[in-house]
Amino acid sequence: MRNLLSTEDFTRKNLEALFSLSDDIKNNKLKYVNSLKGKIIATLFYEPSTRTRLSFESAIIQLGAKFLSTENARENSSAWKGESIEDTVRTLEGYCDAIVIRNSEEDSITKAARVSSVPIINAGNGSEEHPTQAILDLYTIKELKSTLDGISIAIMGDLKHGRTAHSLIKLLSLYNNITVYGFGIVGFELPQKYIDFLNNKNIKFIKCNSFDDIPKSIDIVYQTRVQKERMVDKTIPIKEFCIDKNALDKLSKQSYIMHPLPRGIEIHPEIDNDSRAAYFKQAHNGIFTRMALLLTIMENININEIKAI
Repeated sequence: MRNLLSTEDFTRKNLEALFSLSDDIKNNKLKYVNSLKGKIIATLFYEPSTRTRLSFESAIIQLGAKFLSTENARENSSAWKGESIEDTVRTLEGYCDAIVIRNSEEDSITKAARVSSVPIINAGNGSEEHPTQAILDLYTIKELKSTLDGISIAIMGDLKHGRTAHSLIKLLSLYNNITVYGFGIVGFELPQKYIDFLNNKNIKFIKCNSFDDIPKSIDIVYQTRVQKERMVDKTIPIKEFCIDKNALDKLSKQSYIMHPLPRGIEIHPEIDNDSRAAYFKQAHNGIFTRMALLLTIMENININEIKAI
């Protein structure tokens, strides 16, 4: 694996091998302290980020590498002067050994990879994909449920613009007997191309019109925020659904709540200490999966040779 541009770059075999490497890092972190010593990685973020950028930078430090960071590069780099993503990447490749990019334009990652001589990692491209988030999401689900085959998951909120949901759907398609319940806010439902993708992969998709349509025995509830920054008309009234104690009481003790964060009003803080609230565990797992990904790409590890779970 040279780049990570999309979740479609993965097979089930190499994804599970990446999970095995993530497990080993999680359990034996000191073993990997100097694994990337001497390497420099650039984090080029044109959009605001807390968890993705900082967890990547933490992963870089913990692997013994160094990083060059540009936060809000849309205003704080030569992009403000009109420089193209291609020219920025052609320049940066002379300063570093890999580039992690987040950009609001959906084709930005392919443009970057087309001209780059160093690995490119997609940290979010518009409303299209967020593959490293989907990796840590699936890794967390496996930790919570011990398996990925046969799980049921309700994906909620802004399914139109939510790139985390789009990438997660693609990774879920690698597993068997998956059921996806889609509870999109009115006007923010899952685009048809993703429903068609699920149908083509023989993944059962059930559209929900209310929280009560989600079965009590659901394995995972994946809540998302409204991506207001991607809305063309920001004056449209939005009626969001909040997962609070009353909503949680409708689920079983084996149902877990996940969220890619940041959250707004869609998850009430009153459930944060419930054992089923898994969103901070989910965020922390980003360190281990991103360390594993960086090792795989930077050290040219053949993840197919890693003993899978």
